[in-house]
Amino acid sequence: MSTSVLTRWEPENAAFWQNTGERIAYRNLWISIPALMLAFVVWMLWSVVAVNLDRAGFQFTKNQLFWLTALPALSGATLRIFYSFLVPVFGGRRFTAISTALLLIPALGMGFALRDPSTSYPTLLALALLCGFGGANFSSSMANISFFFPKAKKGLATGLNAGIGNLGVSVVQFVTPLVVSVAVFGTLGGDPQQYQAGDAMKNLWLQNAGFIWVPFIVVSSLAAWFGMHDIADAKASFADQAIIFKRKHNWLMCWLYVGTFGSFIGFSAGLALLTKSQFPGVNPTAYAFLGPLVGALTRPVGGWISDKLGGARVTLWTFVGMIAAVFAVLAALPHDGVAGSFPAFLAAFVALFALTGVGNGSTFRMIPVIFLTERQRAARGKGDAAQKQALQDAGKESAAVLGFSGAIGAYGGFFIPKSFGTSLELTGSADAALYCFIAFYVSCVLVTWWCYARRNAAMPC
Repeated sequence: MSTSVLTRWEPENAAFWQNTGERIAYRNLWISIPALMLAFVVWMLWSVVAVNLDRAGFQFTKNQLFWLTALPALSGATLRIFYSFLVPVFGGRRFTAISTALLLIPALGMGFALRDPSTSYPTLLALALLCGFGGANFSSSMANISFFFPKAKKGLATGLNAGIGNLGVSVVQFVTPLVVSVAVFGTLGGDPQQYQAGDAMKNLWLQNAGFIWVPFIVVSSLAAWFGMHDIADAKASFADQAIIFKRKHNWLMCWLYVGTFGSFIGFSAGLALLTKSQFPGVNPTAYAFLGPLVGALTRPVGGWISDKLGGARVTLWTFVGMIAAVFAVLAALPHDGVAGSFPAFLAAFVALFALTGVGNGSTFRMIPVIFLTERQRAARGKGDAAQKQALQDAGKESAAVLGFSGAIGAYGGFFIPKSFGTSLELTGSADAALYCFIAFYVSCVLVTWWCYARRNAAMPC
């Protein structure tokens, strides 16, 4: 059997972990992280490209622009549902390498399409949908990494993978405005677009937003193929994993993850356009990366704190804080002819992003604990063989739930920017959308408290 396939993998065995497992697990994690970061880069490309389309000669309405930022989340979330179950079918190494290589399709496609302002809107919509490949990778990546680490380390490991991976959102929003302003690839990249800036004409290479990531994607795909491992015991068919659809806690955790990750990715996709609509004098690309940066950095913190205090307690207070932060956003917006406060608006959103990051880490810490506890309870008193089987079943189920909840949570990346666009179109204000978000967060507080955080909860975690 190939040395890339691990025929023995027992992370809960302390001796095995110390002598062999830890080194291999972290090797796979360090290769997984940059691959996931590039996936988030591609997924969120339109959040920054859409803001620059008018300068490149494209003429679209505000609602059309919001569609371009929302569609990658829609396709990414839908693809995540399938990606959630594919790692145990194909193996983590192979699937990470292939799914990373698929990012070349939207990256190259955008590079060529954005060189020509006459490119049709349907073509751009198709490319926005293809960027969903990046969003889909999260579910397979998290499911894969969860197999490698013991229960005590899962919170930190998945937090690092997702948290640093989430930095791709901030990276793309920081790097793209820089690379589109210079001829990075010379004549190979194509001619620039020109736009009026005050009394001067300036050049813009919007195609670089796609082209710049191509070499990094190639290197990351090769690193995954030659450097990662498949775990033989982690093999499972779709039918084996489909048991999660009968698990109540799968659906409850999907609901909570819509509140945490759905908020993170939705606000990441919609914040720049929301800023442009509410504060026209502000350059949104100068600030849009700050929120996703903070949210990505706090995700590992959420996993680490949850390892110490318990995921449910951290999740509960995170949602309480998110409700307060959205009220702060509302207070900072322009109302009734009175100008809003952009510094207060930005500060409230940065706080909101920080809380979503903590919540992302804490909810993903809850999932493996819930399913391990549930399977161990079912195997109690049935002997050592049943307990060992419970560990394997819990690993497969929690990996599938991590992926599936990530899929459902990602739909927030579609609904949040579309909610902003619809609210602005119907009422001229973003208030209605924000009040809907508050109501949803209240429901998350109640679910977390009743099912997981209160004294005598059925499944404390």
